[in-house]
Formats: sequence, C-alpha cells, structure tokens
Amino acid sequence: MQKIRAIGANKWFKFALWGALYALWVIWLGNYWWLLGLLIVFDLYITKKVKWAFWKKRYKEGEKRNFWLDWLDAIIFALVAATFIKMFFIEAYVIPTGSMERSLMTGDYLFVSKVRYGPKVPQTPLSIPLIHNVTPVIGGESYLTWIQNDHRRMAGYSKVKRNDIVVFNFPHGDTVLTQAPSIDYHMYARSYGRNLTIQKFGPIVARPVDKRDHYVKRCVAIPRDSLEVKNGWIFINGVAQEPLPGIQNTYEVITNGVAINERILDRMGLSLSEVYYDPYLSGYPALALTLENVTEVKNLSNVTEVRPNIDDYPPDYPDSPLTIFPFTENFQWTRDQYGPLWIPKAGVTVELTLDNLPLYNRIISVYERNELKIKEEQIYINGAPVDHYTFKMDYYFMMGDNRHNSLDSRYWGFVPEDHIVGSPSFIWFSTDSYKAFPKNIRWKRLFRGA
Repeated sequence: MQKIRAIGANKWFKFALWGALYALWVIWLGNYWWLLGLLIVFDLYITKKVKWAFWKKRYKEGEKRNFWLDWLDAIIFALVAATFIKMFFIEAYVIPTGSMERSLMTGDYLFVSKVRYGPKVPQTPLSIPLIHNVTPVIGGESYLTWIQNDHRRMAGYSKVKRNDIVVFNFPHGDTVLTQAPSIDYHMYARSYGRNLTIQKFGPIVARPVDKRDHYVKRCVAIPRDSLEVKNGWIFINGVAQEPLPGIQNTYEVITNGVAINERILDRMGLSLSEVYYDPYLSGYPALALTLENVTEVKNLSNVTEVRPNIDDYPPDYPDSPLTIFPFTENFQWTRDQYGPLWIPKAGVTVELTLDNLPLYNRIISVYERNELKIKEEQIYINGAPVDHYTFKMDYYFMMGDNRHNSLDSRYWGFVPEDHIVGSPSFIWFSTDSYKAFPKNIRWKRLFRGA
C-alpha cells in the first residue's frame, strides 16, 4: 500500500497521468495546437516555475491554513470542472412543457449526454460559466459574440437515428422577443406583422446557434427519409411508424352524463390539471390518450363513444396556413394530415422551383448562410440564377410524443445538424407541480433511463 501511495505522489507519475489524459482530450478535440498545453501540465507538476493558481497560497511548515483561500480554491476547481463537464460530456436539463408526455413528463430533471452524438466545439466561447443564455436576476444575455467559431462536432459513438429522443437548439430561436422569450417570434411576425409583434413584445435579441433555447423532441425522420402524417399517424418511406408506448393523441370521449372517476384518469397517467369535462357535451372534447388508454376508456361502463380528433384542412384554430410549415396555403397541410415531405441530406442536390422554395428557403438563407432573392420569377442565390441547390448539412424532423400539444417541426420545419445538442441519458428527479409534497415527487421515475 505504501508503494502505491509513493507512486501516486510521484511528480513524474502525476505528469504522465494528466499529460496522457490531456493528450487524449486534444486528439478527441481534433485541434492539435492545444498540445502546447502540455507545457503547462509539465510546469504544474515538474518545473513549477509559474504560479498558475495565483489565488492559492503556499503554506510554510506549521503555518495555519487560511479558511477563505481554501474555500476559494475549492470553488474555482469545482467551477472549472463543472464547466468542462457541461461543455463536453453531460448537461442538466428540466422538461418545461408537456410536449413529450408520457415519455418525458413536465418536471422531469434529467442529464443530457453530449458524448452520444459528439459534443459541439463552443461556437460562442465568451460566456458566463454554467449559464446558457440569460443571466439570472439581473437579466440580459450571458455571453459576448466578439468571437464566433464555425460549427464543428467532435466524434461521438452514434448518429441520430429514427425514434431517438433528442435535445437540440430551437431553430426559430435565432430571434427572441425580450418581453416574451418563450414564444416563437417568427410565427407571431407572420401572423400579426413584424412591427406589431416587436411593439408588443420587443425589443428583439439575435442569438447564435449554441445560445438558443434547448428543446427536446423525438426524431421521427432522418436525412433522405420521406415523411407523411395521415390521420395523426406517421409514415416513413411509406411504412407506418412503430407504435411506441408514449405516443398520444387527443380523443373526443362521450359519456352517459357521468364523468370518469379522477382516480381512473390519474392511474392512466393523465394530468388532471389538463383534463376538461364539458357537461354540455356530456364528455371530454380533447382527452390525451395513448392507444393503451383508448382501450381502457372504451371498456368503462359510463363511456358511450371514443372518437379521434383529426384536423383536416383548413387547420383548426389556433393553427392556420401561417403557422404550419412551410407557411403557405399551396401545401394545404395540417398537424394530422402532413406531407409527403423529403428530409434534406448533405451533398444531395434538389431541383429548385418557386413551388418548392418555401420548403428550403430558410435552409438556404439562414442555416446555410446564402443570399436568396427572387426577381421576375427567377431564383437567385448569392447573385447567380439557379434552378438547383446542394445541401451543406444534414437535417432532421422532430415531433413531440404528445402529438396534439407539441410545437415541433410541423410548426417550424427542419432541425439542422449543427443544432443537435445531445440525447437524454437518465432522469435523476421528477416532480408534479400540481400536487403537494410529498405526493408531488414521482418516486418511480427517479434514477431511471430517459
């Protein structure tokens, strides 16, 4: 045991260990200029010429330790370690809405793995540690855009696959209304006009990709897929999506005049705060149910009929052709009757026409940073007339499992590859805000895979 301790305390062993770990990180990062950092590691453990931790005091033998300096050293170390882990490995996340219920519940606290798809090298490095985009209490952006790096992703162990649950930067989050940051600026600007939207909720803030809000949805289609939604159910390349247990749609449930017992609804996993019984209908106009729930509800003695809510064209309020991607009446799509839509892939060339341009104009002009104009029925990209376009990135189509309560790709289109953040790893805590302690803690969801 003493020999092991002696080896662990040896300065050359420490340098070899930390130097090797640092070199492996540089190889993973893929920027070999960072190997110069080995000189710092060498000085830290061998030469000790520079006092890198300038706040740290070197005590003489028998000297009393300074309590506050020791705490400062511990805090700085924890801050640096936590920032490094958050940047390259895992990040904490809380589910804010019910768009993924029942797969992920509102109030789930989970860790997101960035290693699975490969962490993104920070595009906006000048940022307050551990704060995503808004400074708490005082408000305002928590970063500076003086330095902006191009998108580059480090190696991961998997690609985004169909049916993966994915955390990503909100594609429409490039423009944020400071008085109402949670709403979609682009949707409101289309519906009510840019000037009125800014006048009511502005001013606006432009955010780089890595500082846009995080969303979590299920990837239902990957590059080169053809997606279609028929009567609320997804078809990929003509094949129906497998019936995942968490998928739910809304149904009109008619009863004999007697409401369903709330204990039964709670047992089925429904949030009672979102259940509405209409006595004039003698039933529920929009009960969110899984296929398993539908079977249970149909077997209840006081239920006389269960009908799926299907939104045919024109879209039911609050949806409209201005809210359903690609935001034009020419396609006549709704949330339940959508597509067919081809998902773009890097390197693939498509024919461009005025008819299909609404599908790709944001990709061309915003995500892939080209100048796009239309003059006299002709499409121009970067000043040149074109009738084809080759995509530079892969794109994905994301949808919430709570299909009738999810603002997803049906409302803002494709998710670019450079917006992908990671994949939920496991849930470490979960609470129901509509219940009192201790019933508000969902004990069965603690420390389970996401």
